[in-house]
Amino acid sequence: MRIRTFLSFFIVCFNVAIAQKTLLEVASPQNPQHDSKPNNDSVPNVYTINSQFNQVFVLRLKYQTDLLKGVESVIKEKSIRNAVILSGIGSVRNYHFHTIANRTFPTKNIFVRDSTAPANITGMNGYVIDGRVHAHVTFSNEEHAFGGHLEYGTEVFTFAVITIGVLIDGTDLRSVDDKNYR
Repeated sequence: MRIRTFLSFFIVCFNVAIAQKTLLEVASPQNPQHDSKPNNDSVPNVYTINSQFNQVFVLRLKYQTDLLKGVESVIKEKSIRNAVILSGIGSVRNYHFHTIANRTFPTKNIFVRDSTAPANITGMNGYVIDGRVHAHVTFSNEEHAFGGHLEYGTEVFTFAVITIGVLIDGTDLRSVDDKNYR
């Protein structure tokens, strides 16, 4: 009987521990010499990339689909190299994202995960850069809006609809999200 009681107590405590919101701060000193370098005068403060949409895809993701994996699967299936994530709506059963946590290099990120908290997707945007998805998402609940860089483990609830504009061949987006291109 004692073993059964102990096991029941352990299972309840374990389930409560998993169900809680977690925050994990991660410093990213990937390349310290890049973090300490000053701005380069040959890199413009602002530059433009001219392109056109070649095609537009509207993705609908169903219940229990991982949001990021679903987008990535279409990018791979359609061989999309460069694109703009134009919008996103829907709802999720839980969420996982990261957001910036400081103002100086090296960058620090806070990873936010809540495996039990549902939320609406009130917006999604970002880029597909050389086949790699860089997506940001805004969630909301009854209290506030929140979000950041989408991570694996965000599971669709009712549905999610994501619109992606595919850019014409030859569009080069490689530097747009490179923090060291400065």
